[in-house]
Amino acid sequence: MTVTCTVDADVAEIRMIRPDKLNALDETMVDAFHAALDDTGAARAIVVTAEGRAFSAGRDLSAAEPLTEDAEAILRDTFNPLLLRISDLDVPTIAAVQGACLGVGFGIAFACDVVLAADDAKLGSPFARIGAVLDSGAHRYLVERLGPHRTLELIYTGRLLSGADAAAIGLVNRSVPRDALHSEALSLARTIAAGPTAAFAESKRIVRALAAEAARLPAVLAAEGAAQGRIARSVDYAEGITAFQDKRTPEFTGH
Repeated sequence: MTVTCTVDADVAEIRMIRPDKLNALDETMVDAFHAALDDTGAARAIVVTAEGRAFSAGRDLSAAEPLTEDAEAILRDTFNPLLLRISDLDVPTIAAVQGACLGVGFGIAFACDVVLAADDAKLGSPFARIGAVLDSGAHRYLVERLGPHRTLELIYTGRLLSGADAAAIGLVNRSVPRDALHSEALSLARTIAAGPTAAFAESKRIVRALAAEAARLPAVLAAEGAAQGRIARSVDYAEGITAFQDKRTPEFTGH
């Protein structure tokens, strides 16, 4: 199983287990994630973790077919429903991020209520490297936390932020040493689970509604999907994906 759920007292831990692929997500893994969420039962807090040196490298692009696949449909039908489900949970959620946290992995982490990052984590959505558009809600999460100017700089450069840097600028809640990440996340989850979680759920709905006034997540996801669908037919996207699969530097033309 590529995603598991274990429940200890009132805390559920959902763990991605595909370390040989840096926990890159394909359709099977997304289905397993949904099944893991089904298994959380009456848990009063959920922690999302990952095995290995990366939280998630994003979508598994090893079998991507540039120019022929329907990128918008893939996001709409496979990845976006999972991201919306995580975001809409009444239960408090915590993401514990180590190593690479990219693309849809970034979306999973930031669909959670609290993001803890190892100090050596690498966060972002470096889609410039493959000639694509940010997706998985990244536009919303970055603009909410960093503002438009820093968001656009990150998009243009594809620069990744360390956990320490992400904490310093308010992208994540806090940065912790790598070897303390798991225990810190579980400790926080236990503290939250011991609180008035029914009241927390009400507050969460209000906070989400206030955040949605700026940009509703479903609308952002739909706009990203449409843009990704258009750009997936571009020459640069084909070059970016092919270069990624061939493990070489892409040569973009702006077309």
